[in-house]
Amino acid sequence: MFRFPRPPRSLAGQLFAMQVLLVAVVLAGCAVFAYATARGQAEEAARLQAGAVARAVADSPSVVEAVRGAGRGTDPSAALQPYAERVRVDSGVDFVTIMSPEGVRWTHRDPRRIGEPFLGNTAPALRGETFGETYTGTLGPSIRVVTPLLDDGRVVGMVSAGITVRAISDRLAGQLSALVWVAAGALALGGVGTYVVNARLRRHTHGMNAAELSRVYDYHQAALHGVREGLLMLDGRRRITLINDAGRELLGLSGEVRGTGVADLALPAPLTGALLADRPRVDEVHLTADRVLVVNSSPVAGGGRRGTVVTLRDHTELQSLAGELDNERRFTEALRSQAHEAANRLHTVVSLIELGRADEAVEFATAELELAQALTDEVVTAVGEPVLVALLLGKAAQAHERGVELIVTPDSSAVDTGPGSPPARDLVTVLGNLVDNAVEALTGTRGGRVAVTVRPDGEQILIRVADNGPGLPEGAGADVFRRGWSGKGEGRGLGLALVRQVAHRNGGSADAARGADGGAEFTVRLPVRREVRA
Repeated sequence: MFRFPRPPRSLAGQLFAMQVLLVAVVLAGCAVFAYATARGQAEEAARLQAGAVARAVADSPSVVEAVRGAGRGTDPSAALQPYAERVRVDSGVDFVTIMSPEGVRWTHRDPRRIGEPFLGNTAPALRGETFGETYTGTLGPSIRVVTPLLDDGRVVGMVSAGITVRAISDRLAGQLSALVWVAAGALALGGVGTYVVNARLRRHTHGMNAAELSRVYDYHQAALHGVREGLLMLDGRRRITLINDAGRELLGLSGEVRGTGVADLALPAPLTGALLADRPRVDEVHLTADRVLVVNSSPVAGGGRRGTVVTLRDHTELQSLAGELDNERRFTEALRSQAHEAANRLHTVVSLIELGRADEAVEFATAELELAQALTDEVVTAVGEPVLVALLLGKAAQAHERGVELIVTPDSSAVDTGPGSPPARDLVTVLGNLVDNAVEALTGTRGGRVAVTVRPDGEQILIRVADNGPGLPEGAGADVFRRGWSGKGEGRGLGLALVRQVAHRNGGSADAARGADGGAEFTVRLPVRREVRA
């Protein structure tokens, strides 16, 4: 008959069986030890009791006098038998035997045994010594003590008192019964306590056995260190209880951080606030010194303890690619704007030719070409870097569409973008976001002007964008670089936060102040790391 294999017992069940067995073995061992000890003590007590009775009888003057009468032909049993029985009953021993030096009984518990030889050793007593032994006599095995009966130093008889082994066993039976009940009660109490503890353990281990727990732990470790997303587990006091390798890398942490509070990690304030929050966070974008992170958090409650699980995704590369796509889109818009302007100019030239004013058409086209070439030459001469030149030309066209003038200041000069310089991508991120913010602030303002400065500044590249708009709010300070800050209201700004992140990542600085025209002035310095050759 086919039988289905029994499922493995849960870890809690295995521990329960093991603990009950251990308690039972310990109690059984303690019971055996207690019984052996009690029996040894009972036998020793019986030996002492018998010895005390035997010596007391041997020292009795009436016994000595009765034994003397035996030498004069008088039967000593008539006087000694009643005396011995009274002593036996009163002392609680099982027998008191008084005998002659030849070992003939003068007294016995069974009067029919009087006159028969004593069963046992008597040689030490005949030498004047008191000794004890366990011997099987007429009453069965007994613990007895034999002592000499002396008259003027001569051994005139012997006294033996003893307690049967059966009597000792009967005494121990009552103690053993109590011991069994105590052991059973201890076993029951231990079993109940073990069951309660293991029931709690079963709840926490979800009834899984040791193999399942081991497998879950192996999977847990593999998943923890294998995923590329950062994982943090925080306890109710917002201390780190678990963090994987990706989490350490994304947050820039080193050393042992388990048990450290989130507030003590020196993370940016918005990110710290997100990790400390009680409510769930879904796909929130936060910035660290050199990364863009997407944060998700979920509160966890279990076993009476609250905590939070946080996942971190590195959005830096994606954000960079999004920035590049945005720049491409802006370049496209700039080209579209320039194409639109060129089409307007071309229509003007064609119309002048159709009207027969060819000289005026040539003059108009030449002036427009000179103006466009002058702007291009000015930007190329001032900036030098082709990527930045293309960016500024596109931004100038966009700004012109919005009624804003974009100029490059005379103190601008070509910058070196060779080895050791910041990547062109970072330069585009900084300059593009600063110009966009300035143009947006001036949109709809008459006479709006944005001044761009790009030049070397010692071992740094200086990028400054100033406008003549309303300027920064009072007390804004470094808050303008905080993620979420925007002159159009809270919750929009990401560009300035990316500017500061790029500056910090390259070891530079980003500052905001009020410009000479009363508008906002942003200054970014990016260091150039020169290679030292021997």
